[in-house]
Amino acid sequence: MKYSLLFVLCFLLAAPVYTQKLISATQASSHTQAELISKYNLPAALSKNGSTLFKVLYKTTDIHGMPDTASGLVVIPDVIGEYPLLCYQHGTANDRSNVPSVINPDGYPNGDPIGVIFSAFGYVVAAPDFLGLGDSDGFHPYVHLETEASAAIDLLFATEELMETQSSSLNDQLFISGYSQGGHAAMAAHQKIQEDFSNDFTVTASAPMSGPYSISGVMTDLILQDQEYFFAAYIPNTFLSYNLAYDLFDETEEYFKQPYAATIDSFYREEIGLFELNARLISQLISQTGGSFPKTMLQDSILAVATDDTHPLSIALRANDNTNWVPEAPTRLFYCTADDQVPFRNSVVADSIFQVNNAPDLLSIDVDSGADHGGCVNPAVTNTLFFFLQYQNFQVSTDETNLVDQTLKMSPNPVRDFVDLQWEGKLSRLELYDTYGNLLRQVNIDSQTTQKIEVSDLPAGMYFLLGRDGDRKVLKKMVKE
Repeated sequence: MKYSLLFVLCFLLAAPVYTQKLISATQASSHTQAELISKYNLPAALSKNGSTLFKVLYKTTDIHGMPDTASGLVVIPDVIGEYPLLCYQHGTANDRSNVPSVINPDGYPNGDPIGVIFSAFGYVVAAPDFLGLGDSDGFHPYVHLETEASAAIDLLFATEELMETQSSSLNDQLFISGYSQGGHAAMAAHQKIQEDFSNDFTVTASAPMSGPYSISGVMTDLILQDQEYFFAAYIPNTFLSYNLAYDLFDETEEYFKQPYAATIDSFYREEIGLFELNARLISQLISQTGGSFPKTMLQDSILAVATDDTHPLSIALRANDNTNWVPEAPTRLFYCTADDQVPFRNSVVADSIFQVNNAPDLLSIDVDSGADHGGCVNPAVTNTLFFFLQYQNFQVSTDETNLVDQTLKMSPNPVRDFVDLQWEGKLSRLELYDTYGNLLRQVNIDSQTTQKIEVSDLPAGMYFLLGRDGDRKVLKKMVKE
């Protein structure tokens, strides 16, 4: 008898234990296809459904690995079908209410709405609020790789549980994206899934956008430069976060001079939001030094950290770089060269490191060289949608939508004046889009299998050509010289 009990005990200890993640899911709002198209100015030819928004509470772990509760948004297409799962990580939030799961009276997210936009194109979207935001207690661990990843992955598990109660279901595809801080978080989630959760999820494609991937390199150089930078609040937000994780200081004044330390403590106590913190710090910097030079906030002893790789702060910064791995799934790093908040070199540096380490399918792409951080959102999201479209599969009712098709041939590419197209099988329409999702050309086709389209009037840049016949779609990229 004792041998049987011992065998059972060993089996239980060795077997993986499934832990339910979903605590609750409350429908917050729903919107028709027409409402989403109107609200977000979406291309009607590509956005195929309305969406239902759920506020979700789920189990996760805090920055010290202890059990915690977090909140997030799950968005489900309103057309019954089988859909891919898409994890979207939001950009830097002003406060705990500026997140996807907090829904305004008009039924849309109070924070980053991009997760809802993705859902209109046929994805079940899981958008975590992050720890310390939404309904989660405590201070938000900003650009902290481990908790960005865990908050996302645990919401993915919770979303799978929620989908078991819905008419629609999930297929086996997973897409990952995020903008700004969300780009850093998207990369963190991709890495963690690839390394530790590959039996649970397989990343189909990933598109981090305009993220601070090089925390210890590019972002630290930005702090230490002698040029003005008008987003000073990112620095204390990061340092306060890493202090939670790595116990770097007892008092804020150990890192920041006065009067800045007192202002930062007000933010830590949630008396002011991040945007107000930024405004106050810039005002103080200009008053104290004549310009917004963020490094002048720091104590001299902390400035010396830049040359000391053994300092706990230096170790913390390196621990949260996104470049200590190699993406195996197709990955695109979308950025804009004129980004005034998150320097484009973050994407270039990450690309270089990944290429040296033989990433199989990775590119960094400047989607609008003249756009600043805010202006980069639309072209980055549009490029992400078209990038994912190459891999996306979903089934609505009995009609399967196949988006991976190589039968459309294009020449020349790059093109100057005319592009010649040839295809096998049947297409009913050809559509040409710019990187903002604007429909530029539409050609209806009868029975022919060739077509010449003039593009001489278009400015140089990247475009997307979409051939369609009902739900069947063929996508190609076109470069105009």
